[in-house]
Order: sequence, then structure tokens, then C-alpha cells
Amino acid sequence: MRIALDPGPRDGPVRVRRLTDDGTPLAGAKVLPGLAAVADLEREHAPRWVLARPRTYRRLLAAGVRVGRAHDVELVEGLLVAAAGRYGEPHGLAAAAARLAGRAPDPDPPLDADGDEVSPGLFDTGPARDELADVVAVHAAQVRALTDPRMRLLAAAESAGALVAEEMTAHGLPWSAAAHDALLTELLGPRPVLGGRPPALAALAAEVDAAFGRPVNSDSPAELLRAFARAGHELTTTRAWELRRVAHPAVAPLLAYKELARLHAAHGWSWLATWVRDGRFRPEYVVGGVVTGRWATRGGGALQIPRTLRGAVRADPGWRLVVADAAQLEPRVLAALSGDHALAPDADDLYAALAAREFGGDRGQAKLALLSAMYGASAGQAGELVARLRRRYPAAMAYVDGAARDGEAGRLVRSHLGRTCPPARPGDEEPARARARGRFTRNFVVQATAAEWALVLLAELRLLLRGGPAELVFFQHDEVLLHCPAEVATDVVDAIATAADTARRRLFGDTPVRFPLQSRVVGSYDEPA
Repeated sequence: MRIALDPGPRDGPVRVRRLTDDGTPLAGAKVLPGLAAVADLEREHAPRWVLARPRTYRRLLAAGVRVGRAHDVELVEGLLVAAAGRYGEPHGLAAAAARLAGRAPDPDPPLDADGDEVSPGLFDTGPARDELADVVAVHAAQVRALTDPRMRLLAAAESAGALVAEEMTAHGLPWSAAAHDALLTELLGPRPVLGGRPPALAALAAEVDAAFGRPVNSDSPAELLRAFARAGHELTTTRAWELRRVAHPAVAPLLAYKELARLHAAHGWSWLATWVRDGRFRPEYVVGGVVTGRWATRGGGALQIPRTLRGAVRADPGWRLVVADAAQLEPRVLAALSGDHALAPDADDLYAALAAREFGGDRGQAKLALLSAMYGASAGQAGELVARLRRRYPAAMAYVDGAARDGEAGRLVRSHLGRTCPPARPGDEEPARARARGRFTRNFVVQATAAEWALVLLAELRLLLRGGPAELVFFQHDEVLLHCPAEVATDVVDAIATAADTARRRLFGDTPVRFPLQSRVVGSYDEPA
């Protein structure tokens, strides 16, 4: 059974409507006194909740209500719009309802903190919409459109991902402000009282000035380019890779300055004061925020936590962090997709195993060859290594080569479950742009499918852990962090392995390709196994 939900205004009544699995209403709308009453329906029926958007679940969590399963109308609409070759078009509830009624959809409106649509004007006089009726109608249309079993699995996994994302924000990532401050002080020196550069940055800037023989603003690319030009070095950028090619005494302190300045700007004391509260870092995750289905975040830079600060991610007393990451996920996905199973030997370190077989034990060459094959590198050594792979693993290479040809020709390509790449744009038929699109689609089919495996992993892991004390607290691409009491850490590691194998079978059936997750139980994120 499914139940469509309209959470209504904050602290007001809630409307629900029971549906069959194909979206047919079983009865009229029912009014509940508030969100807390939803918990009773969850306990009695364990339905799949039909929610307008991810932030609807945020409202439920704030009311102390957790649900087991959901169908997220707006996320699923995004998948279907893209599958029809209209990636990027409006896919909010109002747009989906308009499309269903044969009207051209307006742009998706912004949402407020409660997840409600913001009115386009103070005196909006348009007809009031019945959100519950829209949810019911659009959901039924989506069920009718989801005829492919793989696409149905993708819709379910994307919706489950929305539940995981909101729960992770609610839990928060355990974060020690004291440890963070100590790490910043060690790297940058004491925090400046009145702002300005920390001591380490000031000292490095002084070294840059001395190397040039005059004051130069180390934060200004334009000034730095002029300073290098005066010294006889014509540069086009101040990027690290270009600076490293220059023999000048300013290079070493400038590179060190740039690295510490990024840390200070992105994760310094201001970041700490803004984002860490009561021992938790709570970013807002955006499910499917990247074209390949990978997640993004709004604010906080959660997916770019620098290694230098991972020691600030610390378990609570009596608890442990379980850190699990998939080893060489994308090459394994390519082997399973293409059926070229020899590409992924039964080994925890795929690159090392492939190196022993094909590259004289040189792991670096094996890694470069596989990455070049998936990302379309063809010049120099990369081209020679890819040619070797093409002779030895023709099915795997044919798979990505075919995706690249489709991309160059302007065709749509899809992941294993059906996530669809953006359509070609005017001008993409020009040779240089066509080749660039081909490189994108070559990688898209692999990276998007890897994102699907990770989504199914999260959904399965969430179900295995439901009702227990372990909490999913962080996820990025192919790595998950869980926070749990020390006494259940071993059970959590076992659950991760089970979820990974279930994800493998759900996506690829009885493939011999393994997707090992290397787990470690630690007190802080930076600890080795």
C-alpha cells in the first residue's frame, strides 16, 4: 500500500490519501491532527509514502517521525524528464502537474526552509493548488511511465537516497570543534584576533615578497603574473601545475601559501563557527545533484573535507566510526556492465592484480590505463596503455567506445538503470565539441552506474540498520561513514558487506565481479585501520 502525504502548514493538520501500488486512490483524503499522527500509520501499515519532495521528509523528521519507504515525486520526475531527452527542464510538483494537464510548465519555484514553494509575488492571485491532488495524480502518471524494471529500481533507490540524506543531516557528522581548532592552530598559527592573515600565511607571504624583491599580493593572480613576468617567466595562470614548471625562489613559498590559504578560506575558523553546532556538522545533501547522479551539498563543502582536518571527525565517547569505501568501484562497474569479467579479477586491489597480469607489476601503469580508458585520454603514454587494454579486453573497451560514439553523434546515453545524460546542444556537432561530448558520455555510463550501485547500497544498508543504534552520518561517492556504539561495530561491518553484495546482485544479477568495501573501525576519521 502507498499513502500520499500533504504536510500542510507548519503545526497544522495533515492530509493523507491511501493508494494502491499503481496509484489508484482507495478512498478520499483523510485529515490528521498533525505530523506526529503519521507515525501511527507507519507502524500500522509500513506503506510506501508518496512525498512531493525531499524536504517533506525533513518536516517529518523534525516532528520525530521516521518512515521506511518513500516515492519522491520531484526526484522521480527529474529522472523521467531526463529520460525523455529534456534534462534540466522544470521537474517540481507544479511543473509535473502542468505537464500532465497539457500545459507548458513554469520554472520551478524556490523552496523555503520548510520545503514549501515560495510564492512568486507578494500578491500572487493565481488559483490555489491542491498539493495532495497534484501528488496523487503525478504519482499515478509516474507509475504508468515506469514500465522498465531497471528504471523502477532507479526511482526507488533515488527516493530512498532522499530519506538517507535527510536522516544524515538530522544525525549530523560527529565533529570536535576543539580538535578542529587545534589542527588549524598547528597549521596556521594562532587565530588572528581582528581578522587578517594567520601567522603562517603572513610568514609565507613575506617569503614571496622577499623572493620577488618587492611587495606582491599573494592572493592576487594578476599581481603574481606581473611579478613573474618581471622576473622573466611568462605564465598564463597561477595554478599549481604551471607554477611547478618555473625555477624561481617564489614558487615554493607561494605553493605552500596557496594550500594553506585554501584551508583557511574553506574550512578555517569562520567555517567552524558557521557549520559546527553541539558537536555535529550538518550539511544539506542534494540527491542527484550532479548530472551523473552523484550527490552534492548546499553549503559547508561536506564533500571536500580536507585530509588535514579529518582528525576533527571523532566518535562520541563509547562510540566508534565505521568507515567503508569501495575499492576501485568504477573499473569494477565497467567489467560488470560490459561482461568483460576478466577486467576485474577476484582481488581486493584490482589495480595491483591487473598490473601483475598485464603491466609487469607496475600498479601505476594499470591505474593510468583504466582511468584513461574510462575518461577518454589518448595522448602519449595513456594512449599506448589504452591500446594494450583494447587488445586484451575488447568487450570492456567496446562498451565505453560505443558510449563515446553515441555522444559524439549527439545521441543520448543511459546508465545501467536508466539515468540519462543531457541532450546535445546546438554546436555540439562541431568536431572539437563532439569529441568533448564523447569523452563525457564515455565516462557517464560508468560513473552514473557506479552512483546507482552506491544508492542501492545506501538503501539496503539503511534497511538493515533500521531500529538499531547505528547511524549513517556521511556519504560521498563511494565511501560511507557510520556512527555506532562500540559493541555493535562488528555487526555494522557485517551489514555493510551484506548491503554491498545485495547492491551487486540487484544491479548486475549473478555477475562474478566483486565490489568489496574496505571497512575500518576507528575513533576518528583520520585513523588507519
